[in-house]
Amino acid sequence: MARPGRKVRRTSGGIKQSPWRQPVNPYPPLDILSADELEQIHLASLSLLENYGMRILHEGARHLLEAAGADVDHATNMVRFDRGLVMEKLSLAPAEFTLHARNPAKNFKLGGNHLAFTSVGGPAYCNDLDRGRRRGSFEDACDYIRLVQSLDIIHQEGGGPFEPIELPPETRHLDLYQAQIRLLDKNWQPIALGGERAQDAINMVRIALGFSEETLLEKPALFAIINTNSPLQLDIPMAEGLIAMASAGQAVCITPFTLAGAMAPVTLAGTLTQQNAEALAGITLTQVVRPGAPVVYGAFTSNVDMRSGSPCFGTPEYAKAAQASGQLARRYGIPMRSSNVTSSNTVDAQSTYESGMSLWAAITGHANIIVHAAGWLEGGLTASFEKLIVDAEMLQMMAEYLRPIEVNDETLAIDAILEAGAGGHFFGVAHTMSRFEDAFYQPFLSDSRNFENWQEGGSLNTQDRANRIWKQLLREYEQPPLDPAIDEELTTYIAKRKEGTL
Repeated sequence: MARPGRKVRRTSGGIKQSPWRQPVNPYPPLDILSADELEQIHLASLSLLENYGMRILHEGARHLLEAAGADVDHATNMVRFDRGLVMEKLSLAPAEFTLHARNPAKNFKLGGNHLAFTSVGGPAYCNDLDRGRRRGSFEDACDYIRLVQSLDIIHQEGGGPFEPIELPPETRHLDLYQAQIRLLDKNWQPIALGGERAQDAINMVRIALGFSEETLLEKPALFAIINTNSPLQLDIPMAEGLIAMASAGQAVCITPFTLAGAMAPVTLAGTLTQQNAEALAGITLTQVVRPGAPVVYGAFTSNVDMRSGSPCFGTPEYAKAAQASGQLARRYGIPMRSSNVTSSNTVDAQSTYESGMSLWAAITGHANIIVHAAGWLEGGLTASFEKLIVDAEMLQMMAEYLRPIEVNDETLAIDAILEAGAGGHFFGVAHTMSRFEDAFYQPFLSDSRNFENWQEGGSLNTQDRANRIWKQLLREYEQPPLDPAIDEELTTYIAKRKEGTL
């Protein structure tokens, strides 16, 4: 029988993992801006929205905002937001909500001190040690999704690991959604680029969960990324996706893509002001569409290399922006998104230290969801099979770090200290023997053997071991059961959509 509070480790496919759970961040957030500095950025953002505004290219979105009280110039597509309107709508957004999964045990919360991790989503390419960098196939994408299902530290699939290039672009999202539903019992991200893709996700997730439209309104299951076109513009496809998702009560994450020095000012204060203005405009629109719709403050500010113009990720600037964004999100009482990112082109030391910087910034900034938390490579152009495993190990370590130190009579271990005695050791004392199996975090990727034993084992580096692990997880993957009637209904829906009869 397990002791109260004991960490019971699950073995999946022979790979020891920490069991499924949602971490809670027990530590106070790191506030790198003073209260006065935070207020300056807030007020500057409101002034920018009030006096200059945001270009909204979608006519329907402009009319919605105009009816709500915004000042709209339809000739230029510019919308100016009165600060009172912005603050009124911000107050309607929920501070916390739950995202629902096909397996209710894998629902998770966003907001407060809750934290969730997603896999990488959206790159153009995939990469592994055996086949190198390539345009991924649908079967490659399905294998990646199978790995996401197999890794308990990942709470949400990130919206398709990469584009399956052989499928027709106008309908490939339907095949992706079906794969996400069939191969996962976890929560998954849709593609919100345009109204049709968003509405298909809404219809299909409702079928998969057996929800009515009314139930889905109350129990959101989709989390969609809505990117602004920085600086200060929202395009038609993203606006369509936002409106469809918010109308259905699904969560949207408003994420400006503000690269300091390129699409935003070269100073972090200026970039944060612009990011905040764009985020507040998008959040305001969600609450105009449906008051109380779940929404997340998306932070993705980084910088460019001023020598080449290339985006940089996992930099000190990225870290500071993530922490400051957490302060802004908390000021508005809205859950916050950050990311695990790197500019590295391969799974090497650079990819790890940049990811480490990103993760520490997200966690100390009290992000509620870390998007692209596992698998991101090459500035987001590539989903790596090996990086997925490396990141999963890092995420497990972070989640274990978030467990508070347990202090009580038993853990203070005075009896054990006395049993070992002065000059003794603790290997054989009763306190150690009853706990040694789960006393400390047990990695599934790291190798702690001495040099001689490591050499005798083949001198495998981290990439080599990650390559072996993802192949083993694939061999022993078990597809979660899906009601045949639901599967048939989804297949019929997809067929009708492809035929154009629905």
